[in-house]
Amino acid sequence: MTIHYSVCPLDCPSACALDVELDDAGRVKRLHGAKEHPHTQGIICAKVARYPEILYHPQRVATPLKRVGVKGEGKFAAIGWDEALDEVAERFKQAADRFGPETVWPYQYAGTMGLVMRNSIERLRQVMGYSNQLATICSSAAGAGWLAGVGTKWGTDTREMAKSDLIVIWGTNVVATQVQVMTFITQARRERGAKLVVVDPYRNATAKKADIHLMLRPGTDGALAAAVMHVLLKEGLADREYLARLTDFGPDVAAHLDSRTPEWAAEITGLSVDEIVSFARLYGSTKKSFLRLGFGFTRQRNGAVAVHAVSCLPAVTGAWQVEGGGALMNDSDCFRRLKKHLLNGDDAAKSGVRTLDMSRIGAVLTGDRHDIGNGPPVTAMLIQNTNPMVVAPDSKRVREGFSRDDLFVCVHEQRMSETALMADIVLPATTFLEHDDLYSSYGTPFLQVAKAVIAPMHEARSNHEVIRALAKRLGARHPGFDMTAWELIDATLAESGFPNAEALLQQRWLDLAPDFDTAHFLNGFGHADRRFRFKPEWGNDALPAFPDHAPLIDAADDEHPFRLVTAPAHSFLNSSFNETPSSRKAEGAPTAMVHPADLDELKLADGALVRLGNKQGSLLVAARAFDGVQRGVVIVEGLWGNADFKEGTGINTLTSADAIPPVGGAPFHDTRVWLRAA
Repeated sequence: MTIHYSVCPLDCPSACALDVELDDAGRVKRLHGAKEHPHTQGIICAKVARYPEILYHPQRVATPLKRVGVKGEGKFAAIGWDEALDEVAERFKQAADRFGPETVWPYQYAGTMGLVMRNSIERLRQVMGYSNQLATICSSAAGAGWLAGVGTKWGTDTREMAKSDLIVIWGTNVVATQVQVMTFITQARRERGAKLVVVDPYRNATAKKADIHLMLRPGTDGALAAAVMHVLLKEGLADREYLARLTDFGPDVAAHLDSRTPEWAAEITGLSVDEIVSFARLYGSTKKSFLRLGFGFTRQRNGAVAVHAVSCLPAVTGAWQVEGGGALMNDSDCFRRLKKHLLNGDDAAKSGVRTLDMSRIGAVLTGDRHDIGNGPPVTAMLIQNTNPMVVAPDSKRVREGFSRDDLFVCVHEQRMSETALMADIVLPATTFLEHDDLYSSYGTPFLQVAKAVIAPMHEARSNHEVIRALAKRLGARHPGFDMTAWELIDATLAESGFPNAEALLQQRWLDLAPDFDTAHFLNGFGHADRRFRFKPEWGNDALPAFPDHAPLIDAADDEHPFRLVTAPAHSFLNSSFNETPSSRKAEGAPTAMVHPADLDELKLADGALVRLGNKQGSLLVAARAFDGVQRGVVIVEGLWGNADFKEGTGINTLTSADAIPPVGGAPFHDTRVWLRAA
């Protein structure tokens, strides 16, 4: 047995440092968290510990494939790499010759967070003048809301959670999505008697561990935050000196919040007045209060507004001033020293090229002029690092778009995903254990590098290798195309003033956390005036001028009396791991969690097959009686594949691709539906 070092590449805030165990035959046996890493501390999630199930999955794509049947039928023939790459390049050239380069749309997201393997496709896009991608599907609304108040993407270091007396987990199920956070919470509880409050629409695994669970209605987080501020101001729990010195708080903000009473918020949130007031008093009387914001509650039409409202809380109490106090949503600005032009090709960007919203891929591929503008239709795509047939909203329209005979699609993938099944050419991709890469994070401040642990399996090639090969065939020129992955890493680190690649590999990680005063904004926030902004500059008159609840959500009505939340499953990560035996066994089957009283009213039994639907379509799913939600709320954890639902219709059939103001985003957890007997 030998141990090799690596880094988890998955779309999770942690970017865990890994020890990879190889058996005597050189096969990967198991993955472990690096014990010495300040954040990982030897702990990783169960799904990554079982990563060999993905690495050695019998359905891994072994060789390039060419479609020989109709789209989606699943009939492919094996071909050679040169033949496959030649065809992709030729089809891209033909499309560009007919419609111009904007007809080609490289499409990618976060199947890997490695900076080389994720970003190489961007270099090809920039050099060739292909359509840009607005990367909205995950965190754009969250970022807009946080930046509106704080002004930069960092905050209190997660490690300080161990020094907190109150920890508030708002809109994220950290037990399932960032397990190390629970390590610091456990330490704070054990050593300090810290309290844990969870704000979430349902009793998930994290809420089950809480001292207080505020089980509000989906899309009402802003109302709760505004009412908490009302109590803090009214009961003398606000730090007036801090507000005057480091924020734009004034009489106009105070007057607005004076009207946002607990009674007003109770009507909106479904919480009791006592729950709201008690939480406000607990938060206001505990200076060492750590607010960990997640992305879940931002995936609503009012998500950016809600994030801003919640981010105001530590500014009202002045919790930023103490160790273990403050808030964190995203740490990505810790890495802004990284110069990425070799990776991304930003220095080769062409002006005037259109940008297409990735969350609206269905509308884009079906030629909606609102989305594609006056430019050409999208007639050619290269897809890496994502599975839009499952993960994108409005999936019925997505399928319609991918079914077009005039759309050429190349998918570079590790397995025959549902998107790969719609492709014309499928290319076998490496896993993170089979290539070199550089890793930043958005929940920890550690810069890390990893080398391949094993040689690529079958005929798999990395994202970067595929992009280099296509660039050569297309005549694309950029220094990044002339470098190996390791050379790119080394050059990027050197230009950014960091240790070289080999030195960082030996060191394993570099802590880029800002100093205490910077992380806690003791000398001012990220705006030009250095003040936290209670009055955000949205650039959108439809959004409120002060921290508030914005009634923009897809509210329930007589025809659609339920609100649907498509929360993450414990054993899946988006559509990753939904093909592995252990994860599928742990999750069982797609299930709709419904309050028992709602089932009784509809005369439906626990376990009954029900139909969920709205104007976009409907699907069949088994109902489970669950009292961990308010009445009128339905939870379907996932993401299960479309094929895992009866009729082959998955949960994103029901979700909308409406853009979240002010910068876009998919409102996955903001869906009104009806529920009926099947």
